[in-house]
Amino acid sequence: MPAPTRSSLNPSSLPLAGVRVIDFSTLLPGPMAGLLLAQAGAEVIKIERPGRGEEMRNYTPRFADESANFALLNQGKRSLALDLKDPEARDAAIELVRGADVLIEQFRPGVMDRLGLGYEAMRALNPRLVYCAITGWGQYGELANVAAHDLNYQAEVGILGLTAGADGSPGLPSTLVADIAGGAYPAVMNILLALRARESSGQGAYIDVAMADNLFTFLYWGLGNGFGAGEWPTAGSDMVSGGTARYQVYRTRDDRYLACAPLEQKFWENFVRVIEAPQLLDDSDAAGTRAQVAAIIASRTAQEWMTRFEGIDACVSVVKTLEEAVATPQFRQRGLFARSVTASNGATMPALPLPLAAEFLRDEPGSFPPLGEANAEFVGKKSDD
Repeated sequence: MPAPTRSSLNPSSLPLAGVRVIDFSTLLPGPMAGLLLAQAGAEVIKIERPGRGEEMRNYTPRFADESANFALLNQGKRSLALDLKDPEARDAAIELVRGADVLIEQFRPGVMDRLGLGYEAMRALNPRLVYCAITGWGQYGELANVAAHDLNYQAEVGILGLTAGADGSPGLPSTLVADIAGGAYPAVMNILLALRARESSGQGAYIDVAMADNLFTFLYWGLGNGFGAGEWPTAGSDMVSGGTARYQVYRTRDDRYLACAPLEQKFWENFVRVIEAPQLLDDSDAAGTRAQVAAIIASRTAQEWMTRFEGIDACVSVVKTLEEAVATPQFRQRGLFARSVTASNGATMPALPLPLAAEFLRDEPGSFPPLGEANAEFVGKKSDD
């Protein structure tokens, strides 16, 4: 199948053209949700503190004179610098919400109410508003106001407990699964569903996105084992948690690693044929099989093994560095890094790949906004820098 071509839709024909989003969030989950909406055509107005802006503007590493993280997450948005504790600025924010379609916030429960921007007040002002609150634990429950980060959410829902290093301790995940897959993505999905429902009901909705809650979906197999059969998984005991030789990471002679996942019998047969270990077709002794495979894989370099596995369906990959991964021909051929971010001095870097079909994306992702660049337009005064 040939690579798809980008749609010839003009910006006013994008799926979310005409949708206005007021985004009070900072850091990752809310800004990522806003980025997805903006790149699909929505007008996203980011509310920031005067003078400093949101925290991520000051993060390192730097991209030219800007934060690389902020640049990646805020393309195609507008910026309003408002002190929400100031009555005049708060009134300006309320006026924006009056004509908005979507509001995104990421404060702890109760903060927006204290600012006069809570759901009930905003619904009275704008009954069609889709109000999305993103938090770690949700709006209620005994942990609702407890500070936490991605690592904590993964620990609390059991994900971290299903990983184990060589010494048996849980592995440290480098992916921010709770923030993105538990926060930003469910926020966008539910915002789109609420906008669709509004077409017939005429009413907006309140969306309570709890990042920790949404992580349990990723453990569907473990929940099935536990609830259905009373067999709760542990690290090193089950199919995808290290309990089989067919789903493991093995060290090679040159201290690289192979990710080996020949789970199905046909792949396992190919795998043992390539490593020349027919005695391992019967892998009922899981620990013994793992030890034998590890010794065999350690006898050759990663490149030697990949040459042997070339063209053979055995589900084997070299564990790449991120730098190696982005240079992989597969991802270049898919155009993942074809779009770019441009800094104020003209420097460029690839834009963040997004899980949206090419025909639903802006042709150009747009620039990330200077702090308060939209103040003159929306509140009749110049930006507070």
